[in-house]
Amino acid sequence: MGDLLQISNLTKRFGGLAAVNDVSFSVPEHGIVGLIGPNGAGKTTIFNLITGVYAATSGTILFNGQSIVGLEPYRIADKGITRTFQNIRLFKNLSVFDNVLTACHRSAQYNLLESALRLPRYRKEEKNLHAKAEELLSIMGISQWRDLEADNLPYGLQRRLEIVRALALDPKLLLLDEPAAGMNPDETEQLMSLIARLRDEFNLTILVIEHHMDLIMGICEKIVVLNFGVKLAEGTADTVSNNPLVIEAYLGKTEAS
Repeated sequence: MGDLLQISNLTKRFGGLAAVNDVSFSVPEHGIVGLIGPNGAGKTTIFNLITGVYAATSGTILFNGQSIVGLEPYRIADKGITRTFQNIRLFKNLSVFDNVLTACHRSAQYNLLESALRLPRYRKEEKNLHAKAEELLSIMGISQWRDLEADNLPYGLQRRLEIVRALALDPKLLLLDEPAAGMNPDETEQLMSLIARLRDEFNLTILVIEHHMDLIMGICEKIVVLNFGVKLAEGTADTVSNNPLVIEAYLGKTEAS
């Protein structure tokens, strides 16, 4: 398989500060790639550039062979790129089920008139969307909380719910921004297995930002390391973990120490 996402010489400046500086890497189709680095390294900025939240100062971003630089975020989402956020963004006063169903409606095929008159296509589509939402909740293991308000879910389950909502948009490329944040070691291990399973079941390509090195080293075929907006290293877990520059920048020590 080829590369689904290709980033070349990507730069984003905020005034005189280069948050991302001439970064290049690719994400192979059906791969799981990790994006790591200390706080402030530019990881989330790259997610914001990919999803159109920020406009690139220079460089190219190709998705499925086509440039997405300059496209509005909703157009990028329509092409098949969805994401989760470092800070959870749910409809906290809606139930778990309604959070997912709302996302599922993006693929609804009926029009406003059919909805208002509750015509046969509307009823059929709604039945299918409800079934899709139930299936996604089941896959993610949170069906038993379907009627609970999202704000009342434990933090780790809110993280799972956010992933479910992203999956409901039928992505080709899923961007996960610190999905294990706030999780205990057992939850992190379960999430690691779940991400690998989702890649296979949904035929996804995944780019993940994470500070939990056990998760990154355990599931990523390739890891890209950033520091101060610059790419330090790229390669397998073994290659990256033994790179002196990575050890110094990311772990705050040198091999000698």
